[in-house]
Amino acid sequence: MTDKTMTPEEVVGQLRSGMTLGIGGWGSRRKPMALVRALLRSEITDLTVISYGGPDVGLLAAAGRIRKLVAPFATLDSIPLEPHFRAARESGAFAFTELDEAMFMWGLHAAANRLPFLPVRAGLGSDVMRVNPELRTVTSPYADGEELVAVPALRMDAALVHLNRADHLGNGQYLGPDPYFDDLFCEAADAAYLSCEQLVETAELSKAGPPQSLLVSRHSVTGVVETPNGAHFTSCVPDHGRDEAFQKLYATTPWPEFRARFLSGGSEHAYQSAVQAWHEEQN
Repeated sequence: MTDKTMTPEEVVGQLRSGMTLGIGGWGSRRKPMALVRALLRSEITDLTVISYGGPDVGLLAAAGRIRKLVAPFATLDSIPLEPHFRAARESGAFAFTELDEAMFMWGLHAAANRLPFLPVRAGLGSDVMRVNPELRTVTSPYADGEELVAVPALRMDAALVHLNRADHLGNGQYLGPDPYFDDLFCEAADAAYLSCEQLVETAELSKAGPPQSLLVSRHSVTGVVETPNGAHFTSCVPDHGRDEAFQKLYATTPWPEFRARFLSGGSEHAYQSAVQAWHEEQN
């Protein structure tokens, strides 16, 4: 079987400007932040980003890399609204398709199953239909004749996700309380890149958690990257919680200042070292 291990830089080397990029996780939880930071070190721009948005969206928005965002929200969880997302939206920096959370999920399901759309009730009677005039409805072909929203498939050129454990073949495992939808992101994309807190041997995956924790299968993964603390500053329980102090710093520091101190070092190691130095200053 093929060894799929890569570096963050090798992953970014497979991406191109103008792509539709899916980013897994949820809000400020289990985001593939090391891969997002590697993306920021590149010249890639003009992206359509599909995400249950968190600081992944915020960083890319602040750096001017997003052309269009498709999301149900952009939050830091303990801070309700992602500040850089908010600033970008208020300035009209990118187009935004805002979907109901359930509609978004079924868009992922449609893409994962290579369907053009899936019919759902979510969105009917709400402003989702008003702010997204391109959405269409369909009528059930059966006796009920019910009108439903036809949620379009959220197809992606590439997806980035982060899990607790993975093997070198691309099998990925979550050990926290929620799988989110990382498996759907991988299956909905033409190429998927999985970062993890720790690479282990395949046999170790079955020892770390129950079978249902094996969320992502190798058939849907193009490359796998070991990035310890790579979800920082988002949570990746049980390996680490959200770095609330640093998240507050991120949310309240002007972007040029934050970027200069934490994102200009040229590597993930430089970022982690800068974060550690900042924490030491607080003691």
